[in-house]
Amino acid sequence: MISREERTPLSEWWWTVDRLLLAAIIALILGGVILSLAASPPVATRIGLDPFHFFNRHVLFLLPSFIVLIGVSFLSPRQIRRAALIVFTVSVVLIVATLLIGPEVKGSRRWITLIGVNIQASESAKPAFVVLAAWLFAESARRPEMPATSMAMALLLTLVALLVMEPDFGQTMLILMVWGALFFIAGMRMIWVLGLAGAAGAGLFGAYLFVPHVAGRIKRFMNPASGDTFQVDTAMEAFSNGGWFGLGPGEGIAKRSLPDSHTDFVFAVAAEEFGIILCLALLALFAFVVIRALTRAYATEDMFARFAASGLAILFGVQAAINMSVNLQLIPAKGMTLPFISYGGSSIISLAYGVGMMLALTRHRPRTEMASIGDANAKAAPNYA
Repeated sequence: MISREERTPLSEWWWTVDRLLLAAIIALILGGVILSLAASPPVATRIGLDPFHFFNRHVLFLLPSFIVLIGVSFLSPRQIRRAALIVFTVSVVLIVATLLIGPEVKGSRRWITLIGVNIQASESAKPAFVVLAAWLFAESARRPEMPATSMAMALLLTLVALLVMEPDFGQTMLILMVWGALFFIAGMRMIWVLGLAGAAGAGLFGAYLFVPHVAGRIKRFMNPASGDTFQVDTAMEAFSNGGWFGLGPGEGIAKRSLPDSHTDFVFAVAAEEFGIILCLALLALFAFVVIRALTRAYATEDMFARFAASGLAILFGVQAAINMSVNLQLIPAKGMTLPFISYGGSSIISLAYGVGMMLALTRHRPRTEMASIGDANAKAAPNYA
């Protein structure tokens, strides 16, 4: 047991971190291990790999991810801002490098290989972007004379432009939704929020008109007979086959033919083998993480911590909602992972980084520490650090 009387960094972390939130995140990570073992062997076998290739790699990536998650949760708000600036800058450089030298896969350039590891730099850019945007909005509220909102808009346009060039419209829409939510939370005028929503809608319509890949997915969603809907149809069959309690571990049928059963459609595999009851439990865990983080965020007096924790919670929840909605055929198909459940390397580490910041920003801090944070913010503001 860790005593409250101990004045070590570990004891202070343990008694200030939200242990219920941490437990829910660990439960999701363990659920991802189980579902990776259930969903990935057929995919690996189909492409000539060892049956446990993806499972082994999934577990292998969990170790650095957990270290990142816990390590980042020790940081102070000021350290989080500075780390986010570094991570975002490196991510943007890697995205540019991906556009220049990355391999083209299915018409997109999203991955770059460094030291034998495939990296999707847009994944690490997302949480860092949210933190920087939250800091700028907090500065805008605290110091109206500072052009922080314009800087947040420039930050958004920079990242969106790079994502559209890949192209990755799913991540683009996710970033726009989270930025718009932060814009609203920061107390901006409703007319601006509606204007941004209109601009996003116009952008989506433009993508429908001029990008065949996007148009094809929307057409197949509106009219399944217009194209190949094999994956989403098979996913829906998995939900029907599983019923309330599932067919049993290893008894799933859909995963034998679903190309992305270990990534985009792992939720359907969970439904078929473990039943809708497990899917509802996963949904409850995701909802708990988001609601708990938002509740803790609004309990803090530090404007930056409030905005950043809220943005990270919304990012986490919206990504999960998009993945589950695609599996249930509620929205057009989009390649987006289910946080901590789907297989992925850079995705899991980036999620751990984002969740680690969320845990750090929602820790209970004494009023004296919050006052010192406010003083540090005032001193750091002119240096933008």
